[in-house]
Amino acid sequence: MQERLAITADIAIPLDELEFRTSRSSGPGGQGVNTTDSRVELRFDVANSPSLGPAERARVLAAAGGRIDAGGRLRIVAQDHRSQLLNRRLAVARFQALLAEALRPRGPRRPTRPSAAARERRLAAKRRQASRKRDRRAPGQGED
Repeated sequence: MQERLAITADIAIPLDELEFRTSRSSGPGGQGVNTTDSRVELRFDVANSPSLGPAERARVLAAAGGRIDAGGRLRIVAQDHRSQLLNRRLAVARFQALLAEALRPRGPRRPTRPSAAARERRLAAKRRQASRKRDRRAPGQGED
């Protein structure tokens, strides 16, 4: 039995679908900054994941936006901590949060209408703007 990462009550991603890469973290550091690979990059192939259905895949691709590369892989980077282990945990937590939010069921949209007062404010603003424009015209130009 392979270890799985719980996303929602009915969706879990096997850990072998996640790819981790480490590299040197940017920014200030101490003596170990040039020798430790503490930056962690998590990659998950959303487009080809057998764990997600077509509708779920589309929702994750839409929610991830710029974090998806041309091949349909999600990329999450963590370099907040000096420890590679803590950065790895942080990347996994960010991944879980992103997928959970993308896959959270949305309630139905209830159509709304502007109130009478809001309609009146909009029309009053339009009248003020029209009056302002009318006052800027040269005399005798474009009489209504």
